Amino acid sequence: MDAQGRGRAGEIDPADQWVLNPHTGEYELRLTPSAPQSGVPGPRRSMSSPSRAGAPVGRTTTPVVPGRDVPPPRRRRGAPPEQPLPGRRGRRPVKKKSTAKKALLWTGGTMAFVLVAAAGGGYLYIRHLNGNITSVSDDGASTGGFQSDKAINILLIGTDKRTGKGNGSYGDKDSVGHADTTILLHVSKDRTNATALSIPRDLIVNVPDCPTTQEDGTTKVIPGTDNVRFNTSLGQDERTPSCTVRTVTELTGIQADNFMVADFNAVKTLTTAVGGVEVCLAKDIDDEDSKLKLSKGTHTISGEQALAFVRTRHSVGFGGDLSRIGLQQQFLSALMRKLKSNDTLTNPAKMLKLAEAGTKALTVDSQLDSIGKLKDLGLELGKLNVKNLTFATVPVVDNPAEKVKATVVLNDATAPTVFDMIKNDVSFTEVKKKANASKSAEAAEAAARLKGTKSAASEVRVRILNGGAVAGSAQAELEYLQNEEGVLKSENAGNADAALAKTTLEYSPDQADQARRLAAIMGLSGSALKPGKSVTNSQGLPTMTLTLGKDFKGAGVSFTTATKAPEGVQQSTADKVECAK
Repeated sequence: MDAQGRGRAGEIDPADQWVLNPHTGEYELRLTPSAPQSGVPGPRRSMSSPSRAGAPVGRTTTPVVPGRDVPPPRRRRGAPPEQPLPGRRGRRPVKKKSTAKKALLWTGGTMAFVLVAAAGGGYLYIRHLNGNITSVSDDGASTGGFQSDKAINILLIGTDKRTGKGNGSYGDKDSVGHADTTILLHVSKDRTNATALSIPRDLIVNVPDCPTTQEDGTTKVIPGTDNVRFNTSLGQDERTPSCTVRTVTELTGIQADNFMVADFNAVKTLTTAVGGVEVCLAKDIDDEDSKLKLSKGTHTISGEQALAFVRTRHSVGFGGDLSRIGLQQQFLSALMRKLKSNDTLTNPAKMLKLAEAGTKALTVDSQLDSIGKLKDLGLELGKLNVKNLTFATVPVVDNPAEKVKATVVLNDATAPTVFDMIKNDVSFTEVKKKANASKSAEAAEAAARLKGTKSAASEVRVRILNGGAVAGSAQAELEYLQNEEGVLKSENAGNADAALAKTTLEYSPDQADQARRLAAIMGLSGSALKPGKSVTNSQGLPTMTLTLGKDFKGAGVSFTTATKAPEGVQQSTADKVECAK
């Protein structure tokens, strides 16, 4: 039965009006034609508001396209074939996409947005009403929005602001809304894998100056502060989400494409909408602070109990924020598995009901302020298989400046490797890569440049140019090569004529052995080696040219990117069931 046929217009469920257009394979909002309509459009009403019986709801009506749960009209035997819909005459038949495949795309896009959740956070599902999308300026802190042909970095922020019914009883009811839970979600360029990197709220960082757009359109610069907790990057001193984005960029070197912010309510409403999430406990938990009381084993939780679960920290692990992060990651994995296994999500009507339940607690940046943009992002994220989604946490150690341990600092031995893996789009899981003959041939050719004999470091003759690295890099690298590696026949040649994104080493064929030695010292890849010609140095001798690009990380820092996470880095994948300990 269609929505209009229920007897009263006030009983219309907008979810039932989304049907599959067989010509495009897209779900569209269609209403059944009723009484003749006025040629003058009236004021738009909410689709859920009561109206006259039989009157159109929300917009001018159009014919229903047969789709799921909407059978096509019967045709009398011998009657001529039905004419195509208006606007379709004369067009070539459009190949119909698989209904199952289309439904999976919708489902995958929805599942991907689950990562917005965490304690004090919520879950993003594609919003079907533009008017309910709340957006704020990114203040120039992001890249300007994700692109379909590049890797995607989304900053997901859960605040501890106690807005909403019943939330004032949790902890600090007067909180300004700090960045209580933050996840940097990186999705690979080929969409085969992703990393969700949790950033501890008690991590000591430097919060940079933050230009912030005011309500009157003017810009106010909120001064930065050094050596403070990461969670103060939001809310403190009127800082907005764009300041959290800038802080993450300074911390990791990774600039987010977009951000999403949510509060407590979405945890409660979304878990209720999906019928609860199954979690596992390795022991009994009775936490007075979070108000979670559950026995050992598996439980299906939703609403207030789900919020209590993701807020629990004193009763799990070592009783701190890092233990709570692990609990949150287990919860998110469980929720994603629930959504993937729930076949009701292949029904767009039920997906819309989930969207209605969850997105009121969400704020996005101004680049994601419409249904179309959110759907595009959802479909990109939906290409991901959850078994290749790795949850990890920024490597940290206890703050050595504290006698009573309350905060943490970066683990300098492992954190840079984790950040570099994300920046260089390296998967934390084993992923079967798509074959590409031309790229494979190029990679093989580049790798071959590193094979062969290597000259002694003392025989390497090279001049160094700064082609986009920070000022002073050429001199710093020169001193490192001469003093630490014995490359004495080297000189600083100043600045290059143009900036380069990546560092290069150009050499003549008879200098290949020198090039391989320098590549080994610096960790240069075969693609950085550029066979060409030599130049004459200040002594009139033939020399290679090393041009330091924007990817130069510092004197003595290897260009080689790790292919797996450092030992000891906490990580798990979304397809695995884990029990809270």
